Amino acid sequence: MDKQLQKIKLLILDVDGVMTDGRIIFDSNGVESKFFNVKDGHGIKMLQRGGIEVAIISGRESQVVTNRAAELAIKIVYQKSLDKLTPYSRILAETGLADDEVAFIGDDLIDIPVLKRVGFAAAPCDAVAEVLPLVHYVTSKSGGWGAVREVSDMLLKAQGKWAELTDRYFAK
Repeated sequence: MDKQLQKIKLLILDVDGVMTDGRIIFDSNGVESKFFNVKDGHGIKMLQRGGIEVAIISGRESQVVTNRAAELAIKIVYQKSLDKLTPYSRILAETGLADDEVAFIGDDLIDIPVLKRVGFAAAPCDAVAEVLPLVHYVTSKSGGWGAVREVSDMLLKAQGKWAELTDRYFAK
């Protein structure tokens, strides 16, 4: 698995069920809320500092996702993508990356076509049953509860970037 991880230059994330626990809350005024994990966000920032780009492909469209992507400086964001292979192909064309240089974390049936293409496919442990046998790695954490961080840490460690990026936290 380390050989696959060493090639990765881009991590693509699904949102609902991966970056969040899948809950969507609407208040009485129709305002949508989602819960994001701050540890996942820090993992995303460390990936970016380590030279690994992060993108989002979501089946739904949400201002909350737009806001979170902006906060994390994620520049490649596709929403309302019911056919995720279309934006995935655009991303490859725009970045010049090959399938084996891309990782994807997905959790539902809509994610399967991309999961089957990428060099490293992962799913949160609470993904739908049909996804789990198709991925290279199933996280020990659920979606929205550290699954993204688990994969980001794995990538950084496999690429030998972990110590360089975390040394400042341990320095006196």
